[in-house]
Amino acid sequence: MAVTAPILIEPMGLADIPGVLDVERLSFNAPWPAFAFHQELTANRMARYLVARVGTRVIGFGGIWLMVDDAHITTFGVHPDWRRRGIGRRLLLELAELAIELGSARMTLEVRFGNAAAQALYAGFGFVEAGTRPHYYSDDGEDALIMTTPNLDDPAMQQRLAAERAWARAEADR
Repeated sequence: MAVTAPILIEPMGLADIPGVLDVERLSFNAPWPAFAFHQELTANRMARYLVARVGTRVIGFGGIWLMVDDAHITTFGVHPDWRRRGIGRRLLLELAELAIELGSARMTLEVRFGNAAAQALYAGFGFVEAGTRPHYYSDDGEDALIMTTPNLDDPAMQQRLAAERAWARAEADR
């Protein structure tokens, strides 16, 4: 599939919910319902969500909750047709930039034990294993792996973020 329009990462709006739901249904066994995203965007002051789009089509999304000094990734998905093209990396970078802008010290998330591709993406971005949540997923009881970044202001993490920014700029210029 040739990309004919630039991939933009922007704040999620209410009009993006149908596109986000399409990605949700294709990505997860137990997708969030529309009202959950509506609630997150309109009533949760701790929540921030981004979408990746080509033209008007939503091809990915991610969200964080700001919890004290932690930016917790609540949900994250890329349309199956757009995976392995750097969309997830760009979304993670933008979420990290947002977390830093909002004063977060680190980022955390849960990921299925069986989702090796997502774990590799997160590990490549600096996330490390921090524990488990047994029977975390309600659809099948699968355990979750808790992953967290080093402090976002740590020199090694800053260097990693700088490298991700340079990669994103190079990708945008292609």
